[in-house]
Amino acid sequence: MERETQFIGQSAAFQDAVERASLAASLDRPVLVIGERGTGKELIAERLHRLSTRWDRPYVILNCAAMPETLIESELFGHEAGAFTGATRTRAGRFEEADGGTLFLDELATMSMGAQERLLRAVEYGEVTRVGSSRPIRVDVRIVAATNEHLPALVDDNRFRADLLDRLSFEVITLPPLRAREGDIEVLATYFGQRMAAVLGWDEWPGFGPRALAAMEGHDWPGNVRELRNVIERAIYRWADPEKPVDAVNFDPFASPWQPVVRKGAAPADRGSAPTAPADPAPASTAMPTGPVRDMRAAVDSYERQILADTMARCRFNQKVAAEALGLSYDQIRHALKKHGLNQ
Repeated sequence: MERETQFIGQSAAFQDAVERASLAASLDRPVLVIGERGTGKELIAERLHRLSTRWDRPYVILNCAAMPETLIESELFGHEAGAFTGATRTRAGRFEEADGGTLFLDELATMSMGAQERLLRAVEYGEVTRVGSSRPIRVDVRIVAATNEHLPALVDDNRFRADLLDRLSFEVITLPPLRAREGDIEVLATYFGQRMAAVLGWDEWPGFGPRALAAMEGHDWPGNVRELRNVIERAIYRWADPEKPVDAVNFDPFASPWQPVVRKGAAPADRGSAPTAPADPAPASTAMPTGPVRDMRAAVDSYERQILADTMARCRFNQKVAAEALGLSYDQIRHALKKHGLNQ
């Protein structure tokens, strides 16, 4: 699928962040985009460029975490031939490439203190000096930077320059995590589900069943929108009946009764040996009810039903596999599923 740059969501928290980005776009000032992984920081950065007066000029991206500390200064500011071993020719840096446009620095917090010092001078004076040169070069670049770190805390720990943070934080846009975006989980799930159904050639979109929707609403989504997209696309591709609502989602693709067991001090398993089931199955994503219990039998039944439903979903509704994961016999799990109306 081609990369999407549109924003999907209706929650007030998300719309406020997008609106702040739209408002800041027209001002030729640095912007910091803060947010957990998968919240859409790069999309906000691109929006800041596309809605600015620089929209028809270069938009250059550098992931600071992908650059070794020894090369990031050369990557940002360029270098002269012979400046270091392997520098066989003069090379312009990202600042020169972005001249007149926008430079997006992703994973800003991973930048070394030395690179931060040179970045500060570039932002402060609009000048860069290639590695191995003494001649400054004038550049006109707008900086947009992103991180999932709390930069003021890094300043307190002497891991980030306070003066650079002051220069870059004209506007700070903090993106809400998916778990805080009320109503957006179902909206996003439907959007990604419809796209995946079209890719698979389904005649129409059947929607999600109540069990799948409840599971999605109850999940914490540590990977945010990126994780949700993977979960939804995997659920659609694994669903066997395109005419029925998709009612099973798997949050952990590695969960399996046969996943390898890694023991402390054990040698790596021989590739030719047969896989073994784990001694203890991965627990279902359930929690005991909190607060006062007024009907113990009903509370126990509800908890038992939740364990069964989660384990069946994790085991792709294979009763034999689920029985093994729960330490039950095949007859016992069939009886339990029938008791709780989960055997359809």
